[in-house]
Amino acid sequence: MTDPWVALEPGADPAERVRTMRRAHERFTTAGAVTRPVRSVVADSWRRSARARVSPADTGASVELTAGDLGAYRAEHPLSRVMPLIRELMGGFAKDGEHLLAVCDAHGRMLWVEGHATTRARAGRMNFVPGARWAESAMGTNAPGTAVAVDRPVQVFATEHFVREVQSWTCAAAPVHDPRTGRLLGAVDVTGGDGLAHPHSLAFVQAVARAAESQLALLAPKVDPADTLELTALGRDEALVLVGGRKRRLSRRHSEIMVLLARHPEGLSGDELLCALYEDEAVTPVTLRAELTRLRQVLGPEVLRSRPYRLAVPVTSDVDVVERRLGCGAVTAAFSVYAGPLLPGAQAPAVVRLRRRLTDQMRAALIARGDPDLLSDWAHAPWGEDDVEAWRALAAVRPTAPVVARLRALDQEFAADGHGRTPRP
Repeated sequence: MTDPWVALEPGADPAERVRTMRRAHERFTTAGAVTRPVRSVVADSWRRSARARVSPADTGASVELTAGDLGAYRAEHPLSRVMPLIRELMGGFAKDGEHLLAVCDAHGRMLWVEGHATTRARAGRMNFVPGARWAESAMGTNAPGTAVAVDRPVQVFATEHFVREVQSWTCAAAPVHDPRTGRLLGAVDVTGGDGLAHPHSLAFVQAVARAAESQLALLAPKVDPADTLELTALGRDEALVLVGGRKRRLSRRHSEIMVLLARHPEGLSGDELLCALYEDEAVTPVTLRAELTRLRQVLGPEVLRSRPYRLAVPVTSDVDVVERRLGCGAVTAAFSVYAGPLLPGAQAPAVVRLRRRLTDQMRAALIARGDPDLLSDWAHAPWGEDDVEAWRALAAVRPTAPVVARLRALDQEFAADGHGRTPRP
């Protein structure tokens, strides 16, 4: 196959592919083995679905947003501004082809599902409806959920779906990003029958996604600095927030919440925040709501909103700056902003994962650059003094006696302790 993101190569027999993939799906769900001709994108998605404990026997998605909550969330979502364009580009195609057009947020929650009435009614039986969660972690392999999971356009054909209830459908989806920040906003999707298993349908949703991003760029208003929020969380246990022209120092728990909400402008449900913040499953939603009430008093009533919990003003953070600069290869510029690990004392599971990932990315970029001055600054910083990988890279480009001695001491220390890698920040 020339394009691994396209479900069927030219000339392939859809019926035969359905049978082949059904056998492969059965092998995976019973024995955990993936065999040809399962595409790598599908195999990886099946594995993620299994790790998320999605059951192939599930019968429908969970509806998380209903009635007024759904309407309010959609009205505030950035993609609402380009829905007229998406309908213009996709509406006729969906109705004429007996397909559905769908738009989800970055969590895989369906915001709009429109198109052919009969097809929409049939999809409704598995809760492919507005407000339902079709994230890969909730409903397994599916085009919109997988597109936001891997941040790539993807096509999913029939029995490639992880949940059997969905295997009579074929879909293609492409992610949509904020043109100013590059942040993932959600995905546009077309869902229907086997006829969508064609390269044209994937190219079509990609074109619609790019058109939506271009329209968002044209519609983006000039932002008054007084209407933004600045978050500083690197190298400090208590984050600083600048909002409404006032700088505030947050408590440790509020710092963790702000980091998570800044990462998820589309919002997080109460359950998602609980899982992200607390290892102890005994912590109740009442405890979380109390923390958020106190945080709202700090930020202001119009800044923090609920259902889902989200920030109502644009957010910039030092974490975003570092990631953006690393993404474009500006390693020195990224390191100039990196004041240390993210909230080093934080214990919230999601913050710990983000801290480790950012530290690993920064270290890897410095090692790849091989600049002795940058490596020396990292290795001699409080967070780098026991970083064996960094000291080893520094010794390779600046093998002075003190550097070699420090590396030898670290190797001996970790060998005695039975460790072989850098301690996690």
